[in-house]
Amino acid sequence: MSGHSKWSTIKRKKGALDAKRSKIFSKIIKEITVSVRAGGADPDGNPALRLAIANAKGANMPKDNLQRAISKGSDKDAANYTEVTYEGYGSAGVAIFVECTTDNLQRTVANVRSYFNKHNGSMGTNGCLNFIFDRKGIFVFPQNALNEDDLTLELIEAGAEDVELDDDGMFTVTTSLEDFGKMQKKLEELKIETESASLQRIPKTFTKLDVETAPKVFKLIDTLEDDDDVQNVYHNIEMTDEIAELMQ
Repeated sequence: MSGHSKWSTIKRKKGALDAKRSKIFSKIIKEITVSVRAGGADPDGNPALRLAIANAKGANMPKDNLQRAISKGSDKDAANYTEVTYEGYGSAGVAIFVECTTDNLQRTVANVRSYFNKHNGSMGTNGCLNFIFDRKGIFVFPQNALNEDDLTLELIEAGAEDVELDDDGMFTVTTSLEDFGKMQKKLEELKIETESASLQRIPKTFTKLDVETAPKVFKLIDTLEDDDDVQNVYHNIEMTDEIAELMQ
């Protein structure tokens, strides 16, 4: 099966190279806090918390850190986070979708707007990028003892739209938004531990950049990702070989 897997793989590898461990942990702790506040501290009855715990394990978060994060999320005095999204355009009309988790909306929107303005971009209204991005479930996990063909059939029956095995022995499985929970349950049944599992914004159309413009857009994306309130940044840059080399 094929689709946007090359884009997903490049994004995953870039994240692994660029993100500092502490930054990754900080984002996961926010996910845990939000999920505990919404659905309680028992992962058996809280699918969002189970997902956050799986992502924590995939990022090699120490068990003590994980338990502290769950306990902190249960604390009535814990920060009250709000999940919010922003949409806009970078140089050459690149679409950029920003997901944030914040305890101060005024600070976050002011920062995000300043990043767009500083790097020759502009913020748009919520929903302005709906025609560009689809929300998809993305599951990444290493190849295991299960036969590849049998596993692929099982995953397709559970709602997989795309199953890709890359040269590093990593599976990337794509589902619709509606089948995300179904796939999560199937992987749990198969006792497959994911390296990451998340709902992502996958572009339906792409913008091609030249090698002079691309670094300017990447600078905006990197600046957004460095903000503590930002959880994820998505874009629709066409990943040519030349552009991919710039991301190394």
